[in-house]
Amino acid sequence: MSDLFSALLLGILEGLTEFLPISSTGHLLIAQHWLGARSDFFNIVIQAGAILAITLVFRQRLWSLATGLHDRANRDYVLKLGTAFLVTAVVGLPVRLAGWELPETVTPIAWALIIGGIWMILVEMRAARLPDRDEVTWKVAVLVGLAQVVAGVFPGTSRSAAAIFIAMLFGLSRRAAATEFVFLVGIPTMFAASGYAFLELAKDGKLASENWTDVGVAFVAAVITGFVVVKWLLGYIKAHRFTAFAYYRIALGAALLLFLPAGN
Repeated sequence: MSDLFSALLLGILEGLTEFLPISSTGHLLIAQHWLGARSDFFNIVIQAGAILAITLVFRQRLWSLATGLHDRANRDYVLKLGTAFLVTAVVGLPVRLAGWELPETVTPIAWALIIGGIWMILVEMRAARLPDRDEVTWKVAVLVGLAQVVAGVFPGTSRSAAAIFIAMLFGLSRRAAATEFVFLVGIPTMFAASGYAFLELAKDGKLASENWTDVGVAFVAAVITGFVVVKWLLGYIKAHRFTAFAYYRIALGAALLLFLPAGN
């Protein structure tokens, strides 16, 4: 398989999994055991491609927030988005500077998938007993920021799953409200992560060694696929729970442990 075709497949996979609560990073790392390993820069930048897709989906919502800051509700919402992003940056940057790297085996990813799936089922059961609430509190904003850091440190956790279910557990019992807030927080989070990765690459003098054609193809594929997936998911969650994704996580994690017991 050519490197360009494998980059295309990875871009499609990223777009499919970034917004579903099944861990895009985990799926990329698993896929790269067969399609060939890629740099952290490649993985982060194609995630930014998926985030560009969500920017396009929510373009009207973003415009209404940007032009409606005179309204107190809009202003508070934007401030809470900023708080969640700052928490992620303040806590996550030291982790990155400490030399954290993605795992080279799938075993920790498999366990994160299983544990996360069980946790999702429990949270859904808890949220079903709570009254409908769609107001983002400051506590939810801070916890969403922390959840994004946890998901970044433990691939397989899923940034969207960790943040959405933390929001549902501590205040936003409505899945649609929690999903929208988490998706909007992801826009500055992933763009900042991509920018930081680019600066690191430039600082180390590795820009010339990166395969920009592969990165570009994967980026475009992630944008297109991510746009389609987000539009579908926003409709799906209006009438369904996330339980099906939880069972998928558990099944995939168990299969990885069963067929790759040594963590290959």
